[in-house]
Amino acid sequence: MRLATYNVEWFTELFSRDNRLLLDNEWSRRYKVTRRQQGEAIARVMRRVDADMMFIVEAPNTGHQANTVTALETFAKHFGLRQKKTIMGFANETHQELAVMYDPSVVSLLHDPQGDISEGKRARTAPRFDGKFLYDVDLDGKADAHAFSKPPLELLVEVKGTKGMFRMIGVHTKSKTTYGAETPEEELQLLIDNRRKQLAQCIWIRQRVDALLDAGDPLVVCGDFNDGPSANGLEGLFARSGVEIVMGEKKDADCRCLVEPHAEIQLDPHHGWVMATARFYSAEYKRYLNALLDYIMLSQDLNEATQADWRIWHPFDDPECFNDRKMQEALLTASDHFPVTVDMQFSL
Repeated sequence: MRLATYNVEWFTELFSRDNRLLLDNEWSRRYKVTRRQQGEAIARVMRRVDADMMFIVEAPNTGHQANTVTALETFAKHFGLRQKKTIMGFANETHQELAVMYDPSVVSLLHDPQGDISEGKRARTAPRFDGKFLYDVDLDGKADAHAFSKPPLELLVEVKGTKGMFRMIGVHTKSKTTYGAETPEEELQLLIDNRRKQLAQCIWIRQRVDALLDAGDPLVVCGDFNDGPSANGLEGLFARSGVEIVMGEKKDADCRCLVEPHAEIQLDPHHGWVMATARFYSAEYKRYLNALLDYIMLSQDLNEATQADWRIWHPFDDPECFNDRKMQEALLTASDHFPVTVDMQFSL
């Protein structure tokens, strides 16, 4: 089966407040892209990637009349996609929900959140993701209560017709953006604050990873981490990136590292190149910048049992996408992120 993670920028803006699909010539929130162009591009990408389950980061909003599941199932029906069912977890207030579009003939999914409910008033190990997490991130002797603006999606996945079963945690961790800062001092403080929040979220996720590994559960952690190994610029203050925390480090004595080959390439200082899953225009440098932000991490037992094979569907770096002009254009039109997939072979 094929699992994908895909951050679809401004997906929610392709739907009305009552979940009607808006495919017209009005501008989308993508630069110089109409809603029709973006919608058709997203559908082309999904059809070509052909994932049995696709984790959608920044899925359409749930709130008042808006409903994530209704919107995405409407989208799938309109374009005749086989990923005709959608499941989501806890709704949030950011208009960027977390959901999975899937083919119900291939997989069965259950929203199955783990952990105790916590208000962050006393320390708990891996509380439920829609609560609060009390933790001293910067080791100043004071524990702070942390929360997810987008609580991770926890699923129990069964691959039909096989013995395959695993747990999945879908995430969109805190961005490090310093938007709104007016001075270098404000920018630095905002960067540190956001980094502290992001690391707390990643420590929280890693605690859940440890609990699931202790239980012997095969595991996938996927999504947009807004981060990469050695990519935070604040290693002197925080030592490790959020991605490294969630994956685990091989130097740890009791290491139970998650497997993610793209992140592992980034961790190797001898490489003079990096993988990328996102492409942004920088007004400061007047050029496009590439970044590795999206990952699919597998527990070691799941990786070994399924002969896992990863792929980044980059419009320029992936040869098939580069040589398929329509697919290349669709990837660039649909979003500023590109899908990441992993193929897993489950025994019958």
